[in-house]
Amino acid sequence: MDFDLNLLRVLVALDQTRHVGRAAEHLKMSQSGFSSALARLRRQMGDDLFVRTGAGMKPTTQGLELAETARNVLQEVEQKMFGRTSFIPSEAEVAFHVAASDAGEVVFAPPLVRHLAEHAPFASLHIISPTIMPLAETLASGDAEVAIGYFPDLERDRFFRQALYSHTYACIVRKGHPVLSTGMTRNAYKSLSHAVVSTPARSNSLLEKALVRQRIPRHVAFSSPHHLTLASTVANSDLVATVPLGTASDMARSGAVVVTALPFQPPTFTIYQYWHRRTHKGPAFQWLRVQIKTLFNADTDPYR
Repeated sequence: MDFDLNLLRVLVALDQTRHVGRAAEHLKMSQSGFSSALARLRRQMGDDLFVRTGAGMKPTTQGLELAETARNVLQEVEQKMFGRTSFIPSEAEVAFHVAASDAGEVVFAPPLVRHLAEHAPFASLHIISPTIMPLAETLASGDAEVAIGYFPDLERDRFFRQALYSHTYACIVRKGHPVLSTGMTRNAYKSLSHAVVSTPARSNSLLEKALVRQRIPRHVAFSSPHHLTLASTVANSDLVATVPLGTASDMARSGAVVVTALPFQPPTFTIYQYWHRRTHKGPAFQWLRVQIKTLFNADTDPYR
């Protein structure tokens, strides 16, 4: 079977952008020309490869496998023939998908958006919630190229990971809360009513285990799956909440809540970036991981 190797570029561009129009523009092709090339590829492979969804063009199982193979082939050719990769940050139109919790999103998204605007102005950043589907599936399927957070359940033999920094927990109360004048003692912490985030996040279970181990009971008066709701509720009540330090610091920027130290030794946890082998060698994703490590590490951590 005769096969046009240029079709590999079509496949890779569509996998990167998940949008026919943007993929065509990236390759400097007309949209009709790109669609014709995609139709040829589908006929030759006997598979749809990519199907249209409300969230863009989603790869089929075969499409995902072929895109990874095509990417590796093109990288190998370019590196051996030209001694370079095909990714130029200042020119590349690429969609980055990062999995993060809503609390993590508040911390990681703003610096990443600013950094991309300066160094990769044609790139876009899309945050994927790890609660939509199992995170392992999100990374393995290519729905997200990187996950940032504390996800110890990701198997180390299936996923790569790189430590960014370690964090602990802090307490938030509303501005003017009586406990700010009397002090957050252990007895005060136990007597106050608490607001908690009710998600399966492992950092939450880490805190719960620490409280049980130190025999510190809490009366939970309010729970929500969203940190934004938690902050608003605490700001307008006498409830107290215990959240990761970075999250607490960001919540306090509004001036509506105040951060106070915990009256016990809180656990620490390490924030990592995680990725699957399918994106391990991709130049764009290698570049993204370097930027993440540069932006978020023990030396640059603003919450130390």
